[in-house]
Amino acid sequence: MLLRQAGALEQWDTVERGVASALVEVECLRTLDRLRLAGMLEESELVQLREAVFGLTASLEVVEVSAPVLARASQPLPTALGTLDAIHLVTALMWRDELETDLTMATHDHALAQAARASGLQTVS
Repeated sequence: MLLRQAGALEQWDTVERGVASALVEVECLRTLDRLRLAGMLEESELVQLREAVFGLTASLEVVEVSAPVLARASQPLPTALGTLDAIHLVTALMWRDELETDLTMATHDHALAQAARASGLQTVS
């Protein structure tokens, strides 16, 4: 969304309560650094995008990557997922279970969306 790529989440403006794993900030900033190192971002763009990442994450309820999250993410899941996606999924599942509320997961990653649906979450992408 911050990079204005095609296929950005159209439903973003309708989000009432944004919740994300603390991994989101790390992943966003690492992406920006990779783009900087590849010469795809000017310094002024980098500064603006980093500010936008910090602003976005400040508007979210950020769930820390805790020992219980890591323990659950290491257990079998309904579909194949990499480590970071497993942490994102388990964070969402544990947040939903703790607050006993509905949750819709937003992701562009097909494998993560599939695992989320197989775990009983609604998804948008």
